[in-house]
Amino acid sequence: MFEKLDDIVRKREEILRELSTPGIQNDPGRMTALMKEQAELEPLTDTYGKYLKAVRDREDSLELMKQEQDPEMREMLKEEFSSSKQREEELAGKLRLLLLPKDPDEGKNVIVEIRAGTGGDEAALWAADLYRMYTRYADRRGWSYEMISSSENGIGGFKECIFQISGPDAWQRMRFESGTHRVQRVPVTESGGRIQTSAATVAIMPEADEVDVEIDPKDVKFDVFRASGNGGQCVNTTDSAVRLTHLPTGIVISCQDEKSQIKNKSKAMKVLRSMLYVMKKEEQQSERASLRRNQVGSGDRSEKIRTYNFGQGRVTDHRIHLTLYRIDSIMDGDLDELTDALIAWDQAERLSGQSEDT
Repeated sequence: MFEKLDDIVRKREEILRELSTPGIQNDPGRMTALMKEQAELEPLTDTYGKYLKAVRDREDSLELMKQEQDPEMREMLKEEFSSSKQREEELAGKLRLLLLPKDPDEGKNVIVEIRAGTGGDEAALWAADLYRMYTRYADRRGWSYEMISSSENGIGGFKECIFQISGPDAWQRMRFESGTHRVQRVPVTESGGRIQTSAATVAIMPEADEVDVEIDPKDVKFDVFRASGNGGQCVNTTDSAVRLTHLPTGIVISCQDEKSQIKNKSKAMKVLRSMLYVMKKEEQQSERASLRRNQVGSGDRSEKIRTYNFGQGRVTDHRIHLTLYRIDSIMDGDLDELTDALIAWDQAERLSGQSEDT
């Protein structure tokens, strides 16, 4: 079942031997590459070693059980056999997960875009609530976040906001949030106490590096203008705001949150690069339509992924049919139970797809 792991073990041994050779320090580039590869292989080879030991322990217990005549010793060996078999199965499951193809975006920061959908001012307020939920989640995870661009509606809501979340596992844990988030509650703007259904869309994009997407400067048009809204005297009296237009795609990004025109331009380029990277990935995935069948949602913002019902105190994720009755803590950023369930579902789907291919 794990035939290729023997080759991986040999490869790691070769890396360790090369790292121990005299003079490797004189080639820091090669040494860094070897250490990185060794670190990537270590969890897999260590788990495989534990798995092989559990297999040997199970086989040894079974062999001794066949030879042992004493009832008490046979019972002890039976317990050892059962324990070794259970450990073997657990480690085999862990190995299957470690052998899944690595997500090329693993370890990347994310760009989050939230847009108010149907529901007028209430939808804008809901978009602001989602922004707070994600930034509170970032606080809980020890991530940092930074606003890139925002458009307010005047009563504390967001027509649109774009922000960055930075953290070692930000992409792994945030990537399932793309889609339509529906809310059912009595809006603060409703005087009659009627429940209203509103929505906001969320797009999660991995932050793309320059090596991921090459942008021709000739394809980008920049306009500068005076920032509006809150931001202080300096922001509102200088042409610090930037509007970027990507001519081949028609993508337009405005950024005015910084006092510096250069910083606003840099932020806008960061968003553009991530948007183009996602478009590139979607084109590749459309060529492999079967791949999308095995994903938890397509990441399409038009797909309704979750409903937040404040009257009933529940949050329902429609992709995995999970309902939690603790809406207050979830809105305060306690998303791990939802995220862990989505990650587990995705892993199960990928393992199922892997089984079908073999």
